[in-house]
Amino acid sequence: MTKPTEPAKRSGRGLLAAGLAGAVAAVAALYVIAGPDGNIAGAETCSATLETAASAKPHATGEVAAFLPASQPLDLKGLTFMGPDGEQVSLADFSDRTVLLNLWATWCAPCRKEMPALDQLQADMGDESFEVVAVNLDRGGPDKPKAFLEEIGVSHLTYYQDSSNGLLKDLRKVARATGLPTTILVSPEGCEIGTMYGPAEWASGEAKELVRSVMKKPAG
Repeated sequence: MTKPTEPAKRSGRGLLAAGLAGAVAAVAALYVIAGPDGNIAGAETCSATLETAASAKPHATGEVAAFLPASQPLDLKGLTFMGPDGEQVSLADFSDRTVLLNLWATWCAPCRKEMPALDQLQADMGDESFEVVAVNLDRGGPDKPKAFLEEIGVSHLTYYQDSSNGLLKDLRKVARATGLPTTILVSPEGCEIGTMYGPAEWASGEAKELVRSVMKKPAG
């Protein structure tokens, strides 16, 4: 059998090294995605949330059947946006509660449709252990989205916004928030429990049961 020449050997070793490097890079991308200056930390810090995500899976039914429990939960507590008084807040500021993080805009018809249900969910379940955090992404300032919320009678949601769309960009880097609306259930530790792409009837019994399942909270 003919032995490979030295250049061929080097070429083969180069291809193997390149393949291994690509595999390592792919694995690294799953765990340290945003980099040192980004707002999303390594997923390995949220490995304990896998159990919570798994407990949610049987409750992703009916109106929230499209909810996807996280298989590699991301650490989201560094995500930032603006609070009602224009101050910067982050998900780390909600460390005492489970958060339903919703990204919406007035130009997004499905977002507009689901907003009353999100408001009702906050009215029915919002307390010191749970909050619906709906972040508006309109670029033209707060007047239009606030007028819309007033028009449809939203009164229980706190107004959060990110006109810079930095929040959306950070989530898109990790293949979240590929469109609007996107809704992410986040643990008190700031870890992703699961994500819903598209609208849902968040005031439904199925949605409430999903939230209760990750909070280990009984109905009533």
